[in-house]
Amino acid sequence: MDVPSACYLPDGDGYVATALTIGPWDPGLQHAGPPAALLAREVERAGGIPGGQTVRLAYDVLGPVPVGPVAVEARVLRPGRRIELVEAVLEAGGRTTMRVTAWRVRTRDAADTATPPQPAAVGPEDGRPAVFDVFSQEVAYHRALDWREASGTLTALGPAAAWTRPLCALVDGEPMTPLQHLLVMTDAASGISAELAWDRATFANVDLVVALFRQPAGEWLGMDATTTLGPTGVGQCAADLYDGTGRIGRSVASLFVEPR
Repeated sequence: MDVPSACYLPDGDGYVATALTIGPWDPGLQHAGPPAALLAREVERAGGIPGGQTVRLAYDVLGPVPVGPVAVEARVLRPGRRIELVEAVLEAGGRTTMRVTAWRVRTRDAADTATPPQPAAVGPEDGRPAVFDVFSQEVAYHRALDWREASGTLTALGPAAAWTRPLCALVDGEPMTPLQHLLVMTDAASGISAELAWDRATFANVDLVVALFRQPAGEWLGMDATTTLGPTGVGQCAADLYDGTGRIGRSVASLFVEPR
């Protein structure tokens, strides 16, 4: 296989998405994980608090993101020395397709009052290598990360937990940071915990909220995800997020569910 070295290649003032961004629904459309990570990268580049911690990212998926050229732009909506709100938008195919607002805060040493670590029930060293069968392309989003099943099965129905580590860069020429890795991974929570078969229904998320009380660290990151379906074609996926030390926060996504 000819696997790209990064999800995005710099191209002038923007980027070009590689095959590692291809999602499961259409080979011409990106999985939302890599664009979410690209927006998080732009948020941190635009932030004005030195060493600030991003504590919440709220994404709106305004439309499908085509595989190809993309551009990102960020601005500080609410500046401050201790707390700031940053917005970033992603344009592709001539329109805005994703946006995020992110709260960032100044950090201090508060280890004496920190909650003790809450480790995951199963660590990455005990996970099983995952096999994906929902992607129509041999090289697609699933090749960007090394996947380990911790509980459940990523290709079966029901709740599941998984660990991942990066196998590529987000942007060519620079390492993928733990926060970027977390966003590449977390949008897949509804996929690994699906309650309906992929050939029976679509269940794309229209948003994603990631709330963190601690920044992710280390090579391996994990998520323990559950999807719940309502009676009107609406679903919700919630996940606990982990690094090697323990839980770092949670994510939640709203799903639009309809038959194929």
